[in-house]
Amino acid sequence: MRYAQIMLFVAGLLFIAKTSSHAQVVTLIRGRAFSEPVAAEKLAKLGESYNNQREWQARAEMLRAGIRKGLQLEKLPPTCELKPICHSKREMDGYTVENVAFESLPGFWVTGNLYLPSKIEGKIPGILNPHGHFKNARLTESNQTRCAAQARMGAAAFAYDMVGYGESTQCEHRRFQVQRLQTFNSMRALDYLLSLGFIDEDRLAVTGASGGGTQSFLLSAIDDRIDLSMPVVMVSAYFFGGCECESAMPIHKTEEYETNNVEIAALVAPKPLLLVSDGGDWTANTPSVEYPHIQRIYSFFGAEENVENEHFPDEGHDYGPSKRAATYPFLAKHFGLNLAAVENSAGEIDESFFQAIPEDELRVFNAEHSRPDYAHQGCDEVLRLLNKGG
Repeated sequence: MRYAQIMLFVAGLLFIAKTSSHAQVVTLIRGRAFSEPVAAEKLAKLGESYNNQREWQARAEMLRAGIRKGLQLEKLPPTCELKPICHSKREMDGYTVENVAFESLPGFWVTGNLYLPSKIEGKIPGILNPHGHFKNARLTESNQTRCAAQARMGAAAFAYDMVGYGESTQCEHRRFQVQRLQTFNSMRALDYLLSLGFIDEDRLAVTGASGGGTQSFLLSAIDDRIDLSMPVVMVSAYFFGGCECESAMPIHKTEEYETNNVEIAALVAPKPLLLVSDGGDWTANTPSVEYPHIQRIYSFFGAEENVENEHFPDEGHDYGPSKRAATYPFLAKHFGLNLAAVENSAGEIDESFFQAIPEDELRVFNAEHSRPDYAHQGCDEVLRLLNKGG
């Protein structure tokens, strides 16, 4: 697919850059940074530096601080009002869907769809669903299906646009610091879910595929409100993501440390973590390389039961039916959701309840609901607002 071709094109690219918040020179690791054997050796070498919970936690705190610094999110701008726009709520089979936008920064709107159970009793889990570099990704049937299933099982599912994709047109995607803005938007998406008043703050999750997987493990690494993480087809020892939204800022290598996406994904430990991988991309080695490394970290906490890997050796780079089906039992197990709501009489995952909504009908801004006229246009202005935290 086109995304995989782009990734291969940038594979192995290394370059030097100076960021506005770093006086020192840092190395940005892009694309396929190492050969697979070299990456496995480097990962094993890193593992020699921590042999118990105390040693891992010391490294984890150092990595979290480094990632926040690299993303320029050490200090956040003053929290603005969310000012949510909500309309076109639909009653579906066991769940509802509503078009939603909110302000993450004054004049910058995060656009998405909120999926809720038809009946809400007490506090329910909240699940963020960021997406990757797939066309109209938030609006595709695949994305709709998993959010609908999550809601039918009893959770609030929020699907939202990646910067520069879908309705997020106020800032282009392939832009330096877009990684910073996207991570901040995910943090504000958690704020939005919690503002609903019926979301359990102890059952917050994030899941996405490809670039959405990167967003998932980055958010899990630096925002301790996340209680469960499910990055799909992205956690790799040798591949770092070749887009600006994944590796254009110095989070993997600085003068202080060098790390990779395996360690970053493991920063959520000992909370539940599901790695979903396949044989057709850079996660082909997950069962033999990345997963055992993370299992070892979980063993330091006596929490091996909280980390799992679902591997599909004959599949490719997507968040398709089998990969979705792998996530539902994990959510049910750790969040107490109703798995039977997405099973048939034989106990098999069954998504036949789902009915796709035309993409145009899921858009927040249209002829009847225009984007507010004070909305900013252009990355420079949006990033200026974000810089108020620094």
